[in-house]
Amino acid sequence: MEIKGKVFKYGDAVNTDVILPGRWCHLYKPEDLKKHCLEDLDKDFAANVEEGDIIAAGENFGCGSSREVAPLSIKSSGISAIIAKSFARIFYRNSINIGLPILESPEAVENISAGNEVSVNMAEGTITNHTTGKTFNFVPFPEFMRDILAKGGIRDYILAKVK
Repeated sequence: MEIKGKVFKYGDAVNTDVILPGRWCHLYKPEDLKKHCLEDLDKDFAANVEEGDIIAAGENFGCGSSREVAPLSIKSSGISAIIAKSFARIFYRNSINIGLPILESPEAVENISAGNEVSVNMAEGTITNHTTGKTFNFVPFPEFMRDILAKGGIRDYILAKVK
């Protein structure tokens, strides 16, 4: 599985209240979630994000409440992966469960800027910044987790297994 997109870059401690403000947590349709994703951090995000784009961020991305709708709003916006220095553990788990690839690579984040074109090779554990020509490593997911992500989340992964 290879992912390629333009980067949106954010700092440390981007919390779930900023990813999807509490006033919008009742929403469930992808088109509604997209409209409000990251609006309190980046008011232009929803208007500028395109299918396949990537988020790069600092430490502890997804901290705060355990709301599952936060990573769902990111996935609904068209983001194909998040690269961060580190993730809050519940956000990490919720993201995998819904099929949103999240990768930890502090070195990559330090060397990626907003607007860069980046690709991720999930099997090899590489992140390539095509704007600078530099490649970085991350610990690749085990095969079963790559299968969960490829199926779009744990629900579809399990349904495929029981068929």
